[in-house]
Amino acid sequence: MSISVEVKGNIERAIKLLKKRMQLEGVQKELRHRRFYEKPSVKKKRKRLEASRRRRKSKRRFL
Repeated sequence: MSISVEVKGNIERAIKLLKKRMQLEGVQKELRHRRFYEKPSVKKKRKRLEASRRRRKSKRRFL
């Protein structure tokens, strides 16, 4: 995996852009979940809860 960021003299901007790209690709979230072993049943439960949160959030947007 690689993420390329152009640096044109402004390091802070490059770091900000890198963090944004990592967030969009889900790298930070994946690293957080892979830090420790997660049992398959716990993983299914977490994914189910995340999906329900996303559905509730999208319903709120349309109201």
